[in-house]
Formats: sequence, C-alpha cells, structure tokens
Amino acid sequence: MKDPSGPTIQVLERAFALLDVLASEPDPVPLKALSERTGLHPSTAHRILNDLTIGRFVDRPEAGSYRLGMRLLELGNLVKGRLDVREAALAPMRELHKMTHQPVNLSVRQGDEIVYVERTYSERSGMQVVRAIGGRAPLHLTSVGKLFLAQDDPQRVRAYAARTGLAGHTRNSITTLPALERELSAVRQSGVARDNEELELGVRCMAAGIYDDQGKLVAGLSVSAPADRLEEDWLDRVRNTAAQISRALGYAG
Repeated sequence: MKDPSGPTIQVLERAFALLDVLASEPDPVPLKALSERTGLHPSTAHRILNDLTIGRFVDRPEAGSYRLGMRLLELGNLVKGRLDVREAALAPMRELHKMTHQPVNLSVRQGDEIVYVERTYSERSGMQVVRAIGGRAPLHLTSVGKLFLAQDDPQRVRAYAARTGLAGHTRNSITTLPALERELSAVRQSGVARDNEELELGVRCMAAGIYDDQGKLVAGLSVSAPADRLEEDWLDRVRNTAAQISRALGYAG
C-alpha cells in the first residue's frame, strides 16, 4: 500500500528511492542493481539518474554506475550550519517537563564549568516558560558536568582536580580524586550521571548527554527536583529525550 505521507509526485518518489539505495552503499552502484532494488524499469531509472547527475545530486564515476553527488554534501553542510542545540532541544524539553513537572535544564561545558543555557519550568500560573539563564557550576558537582568529565582521559581528569581543588558545596560533594574517578567510571558504564545533593542540599538531578553528528558530546539534558521527588522512572525519559535531540543534530549512534 502506498504511504499516504510519501511524495505526491511520482518522479520524486522514484528519485528518493534511487537516492536511498545509493546512500546505503559505500561504492558506486550499477544501473542494473539500482533498477532491481527500486523496482524501476532500467530506462526509467537511467532517465531519473541522468537528471540527478545534471543537478550534481548523483555522480557517474564510470559508465553505467552511480554514487551520491557532492551537491548533497554542500546542502548537508548548510543544514548542519543552521542546526542549533538550543533550538533542537526546546520542544523535547517542554515535553519532558510536562511529564515530570520539574525543571528541565540544558547545559554546555565552558572550561571547568557547565553553563545552563536553557531551562523549562512552570510558574505559579502553570504557564511553561523557557529561559536562557546563564548560571554556572563546577563540573564535578553537577550531573551534566560529570558527563563531560567522563569523556576526558585520566590525565585530563587529574589536571582538572589539581586546578580546581575539587572544592565542595555540600556534605555530599565529591572532593577527592579517587571518589571522582569512581563516579566517572560509573557514568561511563551507565551513560547517565547524577547529582545527589552535591551542588545544593535538597536538590537532586539526573542527566544524559546530547551528541552531534560527529558523535561529540555537545550538551547535557538534566531534570532537577527536590531530593524526595526525583523519580527513578524518569531516567529512561531523560535518556530518550536526549537521544531525540541528538538525532535532530544528526547523531546516528
């Protein structure tokens, strides 16, 4: 059955099918194979591929075989340049906030600190608001900061500890290098991080990382709540929301 959400112009549908096959193969694909895999008559496939070649969406490295063209790379780079983690995160953050009814934070790393760049929460009126807040906190005292430290090699973690002295804010703060290293090992194994009243007494957080199309950790998504209200069931939602934002940035991992 034809997908009702698909293209309404048949030639576009056929062109998309050809591009999808080319995208699935690292090497040039012969016309015969393209015809077989798309169900198109060879003459039809040849005609469409010829037009795509003129537009540089497809290359013909040798007679009778095709691969994706450089024009797609040029367009892809334009799209990548317009992607913004804050823009990609806003709608998913709102949905996560609707589920938890607790603040949802988007943070990035700057040096030895994280910076909160967006927060979704509810005012007394019940209206959801999103604000860029600009607050900062040490990496080792926050859930998102631990995600970033967990990406560093041991030498860089030791250097961070030496620079900062691992100063604590509460009785729960991690203030020794061995304790930090154990914590970061757990973060690497689970893929998520927590703040157990380490930055502020009475507040706990859980966080998951947001990755770009190169697999680089570019931000962290966290839910913060009063210590007795943070629910473990939220962890999967935090993971899934962070993954949704990562996909919007081109991450395919």
